[in-house]
Amino acid sequence: MKQMNLPNKLTLLRILLVPLIILCFYLPPWGRWVGVVLFAAASLTDLADGRYARSHNLVTDFGKFMDPIADKLLVNSVLIMLTAVGAVPPVVCILFIAREFAVSGLRLVAAGKGKVLPAGNLGKIKTTLQDLALPFLMVGAAHPVLRGIGLVLLYGALIMSLWSGFDYIYSNRGYIQAQ
Repeated sequence: MKQMNLPNKLTLLRILLVPLIILCFYLPPWGRWVGVVLFAAASLTDLADGRYARSHNLVTDFGKFMDPIADKLLVNSVLIMLTAVGAVPPVVCILFIAREFAVSGLRLVAAGKGKVLPAGNLGKIKTTLQDLALPFLMVGAAHPVLRGIGLVLLYGALIMSLWSGFDYIYSNRGYIQAQ
């Protein structure tokens, strides 16, 4: 059996960190800081695995499949936990997740037609803003200034999420138009 390459190991590490990050929400207040460190580490693996895979010609079908799942699992798990503790309004969480379902659905339809739809630049900005916002919100309950920064970043991410989602669907509407 072929040994798993480094980018795929990083993707699996990101998935394995998700339950630990969720656990941090149930720990005393210092646990959120541990969660922030774990979230930052997981987010950095996302940045590192893709760059490393492309630069070393290690792109695999496993990575193409699992990397976006790991990303969505990480971000959406934290969003859901932040919603559960009252740090994020439920409608904001729903809008983020709905956008992910819509874009993922479009990608599945395109894949069924033999086309791979890469992430757009607007979506990458959305992801960056989310990755910046969530740590601030994780520790924001005890620090109102940090919570404020997190909310500004989160609402910026929400705007980019909706904009990028509409743009992505519009730009690729040919894959989903009625026949």
